[in-house]
Amino acid sequence: MPTVLKQLWRGPPDLMYAHSFLQCMQASVKVLHLLPSSAMAQDLVDLSSEYQFWMRKLSIWDQASTLETQQDTCVHLPQFQAFLSQMYEALKEMDSNTVIERFPTIGQLLAKICWNPFILAYERKLTTQELSISDPEPTRRKNHTKLSFTHGPGCLFCEFNESQKILIWCLCCLIKKEPLNSGESKLNSWIRSLLSHILSAFRFDVKEVGLFCQGLGYAPADYYPGLLKNMVSSLVSELRENHLNGFNTQRRMAPERVTSLSRVCVALVTLPDFEPLVEALLTYHGHEPQEVLWPGFFEAVNEAILLKKISLPTLAVVCLWLRHLPSLEKATLHLFEKLISSERNCLQRIECFIKDSLLPQAACHPAIFRIVDEMFRCALLETDGAPEVLVALQVFTQCFVEALEKENKQLKFALKTYFPYASTSLVMALLQNPKDIPQGLWHQPLKHISEMLRETVEGQTTRSHRGGFESWFLFIHFGGWADIVAEQLLMSEAEPPEALLWLLAFSSSPHDGSQQRAQTMVEVKVVLGRLVKLFRSPTLSGQDLQAAASESREADSRPLVCQQLIRLLLLSFLLWAPGGHSIAREVITFMAQTEDITHEIIGFLDQTLYRWDQLCIEAPRPRKVARDLLTELLAQVEHSPVDHVAAVQGRSGSPRPRDECHEFVQ
Repeated sequence: MPTVLKQLWRGPPDLMYAHSFLQCMQASVKVLHLLPSSAMAQDLVDLSSEYQFWMRKLSIWDQASTLETQQDTCVHLPQFQAFLSQMYEALKEMDSNTVIERFPTIGQLLAKICWNPFILAYERKLTTQELSISDPEPTRRKNHTKLSFTHGPGCLFCEFNESQKILIWCLCCLIKKEPLNSGESKLNSWIRSLLSHILSAFRFDVKEVGLFCQGLGYAPADYYPGLLKNMVSSLVSELRENHLNGFNTQRRMAPERVTSLSRVCVALVTLPDFEPLVEALLTYHGHEPQEVLWPGFFEAVNEAILLKKISLPTLAVVCLWLRHLPSLEKATLHLFEKLISSERNCLQRIECFIKDSLLPQAACHPAIFRIVDEMFRCALLETDGAPEVLVALQVFTQCFVEALEKENKQLKFALKTYFPYASTSLVMALLQNPKDIPQGLWHQPLKHISEMLRETVEGQTTRSHRGGFESWFLFIHFGGWADIVAEQLLMSEAEPPEALLWLLAFSSSPHDGSQQRAQTMVEVKVVLGRLVKLFRSPTLSGQDLQAAASESREADSRPLVCQQLIRLLLLSFLLWAPGGHSIAREVITFMAQTEDITHEIIGFLDQTLYRWDQLCIEAPRPRKVARDLLTELLAQVEHSPVDHVAAVQGRSGSPRPRDECHEFVQ
């Protein structure tokens, strides 16, 4: 699409989305350099030295319980917290195998930390009881270490301190997402038992838990997972009861407890045991005027969803994106990055990516649809209507409509809430699935759609740049109708309907004025008339098509939009005309003289095959021809690859290259 697309939109600029999309585009082509390696190696050497020092310290603290040992522990806790933070920064850059290789005793280190009550209590906020152990002369020291031990049912809702959070993160770095053998499974179980111990230590005294387990005859490895499961189940029930209790403040969970609980879960969202609690928090709705969940909780859950580290019901994901719009924006940008970096012109893959993102299902809520749609709008503007973005929007809309039909037998929201700038009658016409209408009658809804669009775009009272862009943007959502116009014109034996000619010209070049569009229609009509005469001919040659598509004027070559439309008619002719099958390879080889035109043809063939599958069109011979041509062109492109992302970005600020070497359209 030409660069003047940007001039068509005169609505209020949404700088946040435009800026975010540009960041996405830049990030997709950014090359990461891991420099300098020597500095990183030196950091690991220094960390290994500190590791040995703290391993010895922990052994001393673990073996002695004298007042002097406790004081030594307290004095060193600030430095130990700094070491733990450095340790996590190193661990998060490695996989679990590398961690074990570099730090063979990492399990012993973390276990000693987990079972040291002074480290677990360091700088923790109190709920019921506090014990302070400090330096003998605190007034002489600037840093006075305080230890806090909590008991009672409310203490789970206190906030993790920095040491506890980093400790949990370090443990999570060791977990194997998909254990390959029994040893890795045992390691996962052992790590979960440590996490269970940390959490249970918040609600119960550690010594009391140990004595209780012994009295029942349970080993800690058996008891802690069950305790954790019961704790999560209890919290989920308590959160859900809030919906029933309403304004009964005596039975409701206090907002500050909900906030603290969501903050505690930030480091734990990827653990399967916590998925029910994460879901309950996301779907929790209190009666507070402001959001009670911790912002970092939303960010952590969204990141886990995007990286497929957690699987939540669609309702919970919708609640997340409605309650935290930055997460929705990030999810949409993440989808854009995947679409841009994936294999181009493969609509089946694009459909899988889009459905997998859950965005079409979530877009059944109008607020989410409007934001995602706005970001697609910005993507089109920033890439000057790149075909890749255009096709992605059409596939997204198709998936959205499917989800809408599945969820709502009767619409919960008015169509105006999804498409506020369009008339309801036009939206209803576009929402019709061509599959539900006999193929011989497709020209009727197309004429109706064309008349309504033309009235909006060229009408005296509503004519404006914004109106033209909004009408085009609405129409190109529905690729099912947009892509069959050329086929309908070719297979119509009667005089080409002006309504369909206008629709074809408008969809390809929405920025043109009435006079320029009329000239395009005249040129396309001339070529179309010649192709229709050849359509039933049993034998054809490449020269016949060249003559049919030859220049109708002696002056300058055709405008770019005319060249593109004539290529579209020629490609449709080759697939549908009986005589076109035998010369299709010859003609397309002659047409594909540049990389841009080659990719344009590949895109047409892939879209056509995809559309036929969606509409269940029975066309065995044209389908085989299209598939064979697509396979050959894709193989040709693989031998001369181009930077796909650069190709998308390269359209910004420059018009498409002229096809001067192509005799068929000059």
